Parts: sequence; C-alpha cells; structure tokens
Amino acid sequence: MVEKTILVEKKKEMKEEIVDKKLLEKASQKLEEKRDEKVIVLKVEEKVEEKKQINKEISIEELPGVGAATAEKLREAGFDSMLSIAVASPGELTEIAGLTEATARKIINTARHKMDMGFVSGNELLEKRRNIGKISTSSKAFDALLMGGIETNGITEVYGEFGSSKTQIGHQLAVNAQLPKEQGGVEGMVCYIDSEGTARPERIKSMAESLKLDPIKILNNIKFIRAFNSDHQMLIINKIEDLIKNEKLPIKLVVVDSLMSHFRSEYVGRGTLSDRQQKLNKHMHDLLKLAETYNLAVYLTNQVMANPAIFFGDPTTPVGGNIVAHASSVRIYVRKGKKGTRVARVIDAPHIPDSECAFRITEEGIRDIE
Repeated sequence: MVEKTILVEKKKEMKEEIVDKKLLEKASQKLEEKRDEKVIVLKVEEKVEEKKQINKEISIEELPGVGAATAEKLREAGFDSMLSIAVASPGELTEIAGLTEATARKIINTARHKMDMGFVSGNELLEKRRNIGKISTSSKAFDALLMGGIETNGITEVYGEFGSSKTQIGHQLAVNAQLPKEQGGVEGMVCYIDSEGTARPERIKSMAESLKLDPIKILNNIKFIRAFNSDHQMLIINKIEDLIKNEKLPIKLVVVDSLMSHFRSEYVGRGTLSDRQQKLNKHMHDLLKLAETYNLAVYLTNQVMANPAIFFGDPTTPVGGNIVAHASSVRIYVRKGKKGTRVARVIDAPHIPDSECAFRITEEGIRDIE
C-alpha cells in the first residue's frame, strides 16, 4: 500500500512538472511573439521617421533636371516636397514645369528611390493600418457595420435617393471628427465642399450641443466652401492641400456633398459622356491621393438614378459609373426604412462583409433604434 501511495505521488509530481514545462514553453513563445511584434513596430516607426527626415532634409533642387526655375514652377503648383513629387504622375510634371516626359519620369523615380517607396512586408503593412483613424457615426450599429467607423486613408461613398440621410451623415461626421480618439474621433479639422447648397451650420450646432460640445468651437473647426461648377469643385482639392501644407491645419475629414451634382448638369447626353468620365476619374484620383498622402478621410455623397433595365427588385443605381465605384474604398447604400428609420447596406468594401444595419435620424443627430 505504501509503495502504491509513493508511486501515485511520483506520478502526480511528474504530471505537475510536465504541466509546468508546457506553461513555461507557452509563456516563452508569447514573449518571443511580443518581442517580434515590438521589433516590427520599431522598424516601421524608424522607416516612417527616416522618410520624414528625408522629406525635410532633401530639397527638390537636388533632384536631377530640377533647376531654380523648374523648382519655382513646381513649388507654385504645390510640388514642394519629395513626397509630393514621388506620388505625382509624369503628365502632371510635364504640364506644370514644361519638362519632357523622360525627364519627368527620371525626377519622379529619383524621388521615389530617396523616399524608399518599394515593397513592404505584410507585417509592416499591418502596422501601418493600425495608424488609420476611424470616425464614429454616433450609431453603434452603423459603427459595427463599418468595423469602427469611417476610415481615414480612403474614400467612403454613400449613395441613396433624396431624403435618405446622406447629408445628415456628413454633418454628423463633421462634428465627430473633432472628438478625441477614445470617443470615436480623429482630433482634426474638417473641410466641407457643398455643391448643392445643403450645408446647414445650425444643424451641426444642434448635433454638437447634444454631445455637450462647444458649438462655436466645432463650427470654427469646419471650413465650408460652396462649389459652383465641376472645375471649381476640382480646384478646391488643391486648395485643401494648401491649407494642410502651408497653413498647417490638421484637416482629417473632407466631405463632398454631393460628388456628381455639377457633373450631371454640365455634361448632358451621350456625346459628352467620355469627357465627363475622364474629368471625373481625375477628380476621384485627386481625392484618393489627398486621403492617402495626409491620412485623412474622404466622405462622398452620391446621387442615384432608376435603372430601367431592372424589372424586379430595387432599380436604384448610383450615378458616375464604374469610375466612381472603383475609386471608392467603401461603398454604402442608404435607403428609407420602416417607421422613419434608415437602412445602410455595404455594397463594396475590401475588409467588410456584405451586411446591413438600421439607424434613425433624431433632433440630436444620428442615433441607434431603441
């Protein structure tokens, strides 16, 4: 009996040792993983700092083929840093500075080489994605649908018929973008491009007051501008870049309400469709470039039409064609629901599954359905 008891105790001790060893192994593995993550984070941060230093230290005159006169032309057009030249196209530099296409390509390639704009690992890209901000919509259901809110570094397009709350969402985002990060904001200023005359500061004031924010401060941090035609709308994008670079304004959200209003009224008939789409393509790429260069969010509202080819189901189709669809990072369709509610459905997004949610518009702003 004594021998059996001793054997049982030894077995227990051996089991405890094995469990302890396994726990130690797991703990050491977790420590190694954390160390690896820290190393990756440090490497990414070092690269970002290096790029910032390069952007500050190297002047554009040091690029091949850029003399004093060419540098002045480039600066006047907003190409005053390595980054702005690295992300430019040869056609842009050719048009602005009167360079040959070969020289423009050489300048851009040199800038990209100095900025180290090559391949990155998946871990580095994942770490960069962690720096992307998300702006809350003030609806938990809507935020959950968007996996946190409207993202910076991309374009979010919302389309729907009149009265579907597209402008209301834009107003709410203009308020929420100024909130601290822990409250669903990005701590930045807002540029609001109004092409339809629907911007209402009094509505923004009521939304700010419902969140117990200072409405005067909130409105001062929103830069409104009325776009009178499509050319003016496109030029405003360059002005926003000037506000960020020259006036050092921390703009983190650009609202365009709406994208297609002027394009639809100015380009009528099939004969002008090609010109309109080319111009629209340029506008969308300028917006995307602005979003990616300065890590800001672009929120677009888009108009719709009834597709006569659809006999069954919802014939509502966004205008702008494939050009707008491809350029938008996230595409959402909003429609009127039952009992005064609104329904938002994700149509296209690289990281969000097709799904929908319901919310409501109140005097305080966008809220969940109780």
